[in-house]
Amino acid sequence: MSADKLYILDTNVLLHDPNCLYEFKEQDISIPMTVLEELDSIKDRKQNVAQEARFAIRAIDRILSTATPSQILKGVQILVPGTDDDTKLGKLSIFPDHELTTRQGFLPDDKNNDNHIINGALHLQGSDPHREIILVTKDINMRLKALGAGLQRVEDYRKDQLVSDVDLLPSGHYHIEGNFWEAVTDVKSYQEGPNTYHRISPDLLPDAYPCQYVYDDSKDFAARVVSVDHEEIVLLDLGYEKLMQQDCWGITPINIYQAFAMQSVLDPDIDLCVLNGAAGSGKTLIALACALEMVIESGDYNKIIVTRSTPPVAEDIGFLPGTEEEKMTPWLSSIHDNLEAMHEGDDRPQSSVKYAIEKANIQFKSLNFIRGRSIQDAVVLIDEAQNLTPQQLKTILTRCGKGSKMICLGNLAQIDSNYLTPLTSGLTYIVERFKGFEGAANIHFEGIFRSRLAEYAEEHL
Repeated sequence: MSADKLYILDTNVLLHDPNCLYEFKEQDISIPMTVLEELDSIKDRKQNVAQEARFAIRAIDRILSTATPSQILKGVQILVPGTDDDTKLGKLSIFPDHELTTRQGFLPDDKNNDNHIINGALHLQGSDPHREIILVTKDINMRLKALGAGLQRVEDYRKDQLVSDVDLLPSGHYHIEGNFWEAVTDVKSYQEGPNTYHRISPDLLPDAYPCQYVYDDSKDFAARVVSVDHEEIVLLDLGYEKLMQQDCWGITPINIYQAFAMQSVLDPDIDLCVLNGAAGSGKTLIALACALEMVIESGDYNKIIVTRSTPPVAEDIGFLPGTEEEKMTPWLSSIHDNLEAMHEGDDRPQSSVKYAIEKANIQFKSLNFIRGRSIQDAVVLIDEAQNLTPQQLKTILTRCGKGSKMICLGNLAQIDSNYLTPLTSGLTYIVERFKGFEGAANIHFEGIFRSRLAEYAEEHL
């Protein structure tokens, strides 16, 4: 018996979440032959999505490997890996859309793969009117084309989309109007070592979560939420002036958001820092200055590892001369730019930059070579994190070994990947997933300090 719905998956859905085959419950899934051809062409390319293509192909193979050709056309039962045979989902089939010819009302049967997939969906809609045929794609233009061609149901894949609007993402800090202490009637303060803590009623901060920063208009009170339960909230008193007086490698915060970021990066109790904000807001400068301070001055870590993902990197890296670090250097020029900015007042700035790179043991690593490693006693800067999928960021974060700190830097307004949007970016994903984890802090930077031209361009373009 066929399911009520048949989902037809586009290539970008399988790349975005290779495990999506197990997310459609008891409904059936069909993969057009064109999608398999696209996955085959991507898996051997040196791209940042090649790994996801191979994952998707292996997931399909696990389900169909023992089936006959006729069974594959009709549909093979999907079983959840590692569970009993009773745990069944829908059926998976392969649809030979390449065999279709142009029919009246269908899109032109040219070399456009999107048209082939849409034509296949339209054919199934006409030949099987008793169940819903739903095309699932993350390509907005393809969704519009499919609807215009007469397909009744077209959807985005939203299984791992945790927020409906990027503006709903937590900023990591909360501003209280007026003076915070004037609203507090009952507080229990205590000292642990050099730190002062306050226990207050949860009614004062109803939406608080661990590692959220809190400040008021008095420019005296600033704190970080340590823990939250139904009885009390515990705050770590940071002090506004103390935060603004922080100094790392000659860099001091310009505003309170940079101060929060600096405090979170320097705090050994925080393993993951997510710094997001507009271009020119100081994310890379703050992260790099703190990393140099922790490696060279305090000796808390042994090295700094810098990695990033850009669509051209994986294809071009093999054609550049030199070692892995030398090949990655053109793509990590932002690190060099910030190092030069920190040492521009020195007598010999280039020598200072070289000294910092060597002394801090700064290593530039390609995303392709991060997989499989266990990184210990290091500060890891993940630059341009908005271009990473949730799966890629998971791969990097799970490399974190003993005594390491991960710092993600990104700007959701500058996504270069064809397969991601601000809502489906890995950066958005980890901000939501790690909200409430006592070992992770997220800071949204506000203000642009690169130049007045950069500020105007960010606001008006």
